[in-house]
Amino acid sequence: METKDWSASLEHGEYAEDRDLVIRHAIEAIDETADGCYVNLVTPDVFGNPDDYLSLLIREKYGDTITTKFIDQCGCGGYVLRVFK
Repeated sequence: METKDWSASLEHGEYAEDRDLVIRHAIEAIDETADGCYVNLVTPDVFGNPDDYLSLLIREKYGDTITTKFIDQCGCGGYVLRVFK
């Protein structure tokens, strides 16, 4: 369990080729984040803004127990979506 704010890097290697893997590991990262903390999900640029494909799935799974906030596109090209628990 991550008991502080942290980042999950889901943007390189296999992640850039498999959006389902990004989604699965994003959910796992959220599950591993303690209440009162957030996880920055760093996603590949090839899938575009994670708000367009990830935020809705997260909200459907967790309801109002979490909030999401799109942060920005990284200098390396990936995107950052912050999920607060």
